Amino acid sequence: MSRRPFYILPLIVLSQFAGTSLWFTGNAILPQLKETLQLSQYAVSLVTSAVMLGFVAGTLVFALLSLADRFSPAKLFFLSAIGGAAFNVMIIWWATDASSLYVLRFLTGFCIAGIYPVGMKIAADWYEKGLGKALGYLLGALVLGTAFPHLLKNRENPLPWKSVLWCTSIFAIAGGSIMLTLIGDGPYRKKSGRFQWDAIGQIFGSKKWRQAAFAYFGHMWELYSFWGFVPLMLALYANRHDISVNIPVWSFLAISMGSIGCVVSGYWATRIGSAKVGMAALLVSGICCFLSPLAYLLPTSLFLLFILIWGLTVVPDSPQFSTLVTQFAPDHLRGTALTIYNSIGFSIATISLFVMDRLFNSTGFLGRENTFALLGLGALFGLPSILRLVRGNGQ
Repeated sequence: MSRRPFYILPLIVLSQFAGTSLWFTGNAILPQLKETLQLSQYAVSLVTSAVMLGFVAGTLVFALLSLADRFSPAKLFFLSAIGGAAFNVMIIWWATDASSLYVLRFLTGFCIAGIYPVGMKIAADWYEKGLGKALGYLLGALVLGTAFPHLLKNRENPLPWKSVLWCTSIFAIAGGSIMLTLIGDGPYRKKSGRFQWDAIGQIFGSKKWRQAAFAYFGHMWELYSFWGFVPLMLALYANRHDISVNIPVWSFLAISMGSIGCVVSGYWATRIGSAKVGMAALLVSGICCFLSPLAYLLPTSLFLLFILIWGLTVVPDSPQFSTLVTQFAPDHLRGTALTIYNSIGFSIATISLFVMDRLFNSTGFLGRENTFALLGLGALFGLPSILRLVRGNGQ
């Protein structure tokens, strides 16, 4: 086989970064949307959940029809990027109230189902060996894409909210074009020629696949609630201590720290295995969850450091769990395995967002500072599963 071109991984990373920048655009411009469309106090969870539910619906369709295994993943990625960019920018003209906004974010999320897991499938088709490191870079790109809209809304150099939508949509189209024209389908792609009714059963039939997937499900209880509520965590601390904090910049930094964690975890995985790396990240981020109520008592510099450490460790288990579920899935159903496990994981994340938002905005006994300790339940669920995989020498 011919040598793999050196530029493949950087271009996959760039394409994934561009495509996933659509994800949290609504959150980055939420203050302007709340004012323009008069959204409710639960707008954070509703806008985020609309994208997540669209993503879940999209991944279910992709998984049940095995689209990423039956058709060209590069073409699916391109078409999904075009669709997601279109629905994203349509907010400018079509979002006239809360309902129309949620519909457009739902449709954007549906299209992202053809970007995020399909991008991982493309990486797996190019990198049969060293997949953990490759996915570390790829998920690092997703993290940067998630954080990118916050940077565009930096109050020191703000872009109008409509310009944020245009920038992210054009960026996503560019990423899809790169994937189609310069990368294409990988040499290790195993095409599934027909629809298989028992595809999901084949995938879940692997004990090791289930162990890696269940650890991921616990991780997803925490991840998107942390990302979605970082601005509110920072605002809560600033209000409690009567100080000024550049919330867009620190939100960008907290989320983007995860890209460093993903890359580092990829290199560690080549030495000690993906399961051990994923377990360590899940453990540390879980500890951050349970310590979060105490963080509001810290001086500002230590609080911000705590948020950065949490952001650093909250996501690097994701590429390693994705590596494991790819390895333990049937070769001809890799794309389906990635999409179905993403579908379940993001369903859990949507429930978590809903629960956290209700608790955060309630006047109950928990108190806002204590709300996010409950995110540690994900680590309590996922750690036993990944520990069993490690003890069973599951890499």
